[in-house]
Amino acid sequence: MKQDGEIVMPQEERKLMTLVSAPEQEPQPNRPGRHWITLLVALLIVAGVFAASLVPRIKARAALKTETAEMAVPVVSIVHPQTSGATQEIVLPGNVQPFITSPIFARTNGYLRKWYVDIGGRVHKGELLAEIETPEVDQQLRQSLSNLATAEANLRLAEITKDRYAGLLKTNAVAQQDVDNAVGTYNANKAIVEANQANVKQLETLQSFEKVYAPFDGIVTARNTDIGDLINSGSSGGPQTDLFHISQPGVLRVFVNVPQDYSQAAKAGLTADLVLPEFPGRRFHGKLVRTSESISANTRTLLAEVDVDNPEGTLLTGAYAEVHLRLPVSTAYYIIPVNALLFRKEGLRIATVENDKVTLVPITPGHDFGDRIEVVSGLKGSESVVVNPPDSIVNGQQVRIAQSSALGSI
Repeated sequence: MKQDGEIVMPQEERKLMTLVSAPEQEPQPNRPGRHWITLLVALLIVAGVFAASLVPRIKARAALKTETAEMAVPVVSIVHPQTSGATQEIVLPGNVQPFITSPIFARTNGYLRKWYVDIGGRVHKGELLAEIETPEVDQQLRQSLSNLATAEANLRLAEITKDRYAGLLKTNAVAQQDVDNAVGTYNANKAIVEANQANVKQLETLQSFEKVYAPFDGIVTARNTDIGDLINSGSSGGPQTDLFHISQPGVLRVFVNVPQDYSQAAKAGLTADLVLPEFPGRRFHGKLVRTSESISANTRTLLAEVDVDNPEGTLLTGAYAEVHLRLPVSTAYYIIPVNALLFRKEGLRIATVENDKVTLVPITPGHDFGDRIEVVSGLKGSESVVVNPPDSIVNGQQVRIAQSSALGSI
């Protein structure tokens, strides 16, 4: 058949031609085992991939568990107790004072005429410091001298009369009564002369106080008056006038209050060093010379005096100083840092480490040195003491010692 210029073959002919042109194919045998093999291989591949990704996770989890267990064990730092030596040094505050110090007061009333030495001046014993003008004393002295002259004139006349009457008595020219009167008048005038002489001497002594002299070698540390000031000796009431202050700084007295715990060891002859903030890195040597031999009921301390030579006047009186006093120790104790202490309700404890196990040891404290403390009992000296132990630390706890502090000491 033709359709629109094309030749259309019947359907039966097309099927026949297809069968003739197609090659003959052999029938495939049916093999069900191959599918299982393919499935098994696929499963093995999937299992291998899963195992390859699971093993690192297992190893990482095991490593994390081990690391967590190690981190759960606290790391501690340790120190070893230090044995105290034959002497122990305590530091006490001290007051530096001159060996001799004295205020200079006036002994007579008047006005200051002149002063010769100001503060800081070095003076020698007997050197003139000031002059006081005393017009009243001068006038009294002149009057007393006049009275003395009158009394001496009366005494001479009485002596002449007495001698004359004594001569006339030998010839019975005068009565015995007249002689006795002459002798009595002489004795009375003699007493008046002696009284006037004492009065003159007293006023001369007061007049000598017009000049104020240094009582010893030293330094004038204060001048409390000036020219024209009214000077009061205190003899007529009112406060005395303090003219000068003089100190002798060649040897200094340093007074310290030794705590009662150390009082038995603080004996004369011990050495002591002074440290002052204005002389960093420098020590001034002294010696404990005496104590009060009594404990103050107010402070429970023993007053001790340390003498320090100061020939050049390097140290100034009135200064504050730290006194490093070396005291003998009868029994050796152990010293540990205060940050190793544990305050528990059972009492004071320290944590020691042996075979990586903690043991809490009770101790008896001694003297407290601020950053260190003395242990009287409870230690043998070979322990490894934990520094800054946590409050939660307990007996038998597993710990690790920090490498940097394994050989630490105070």
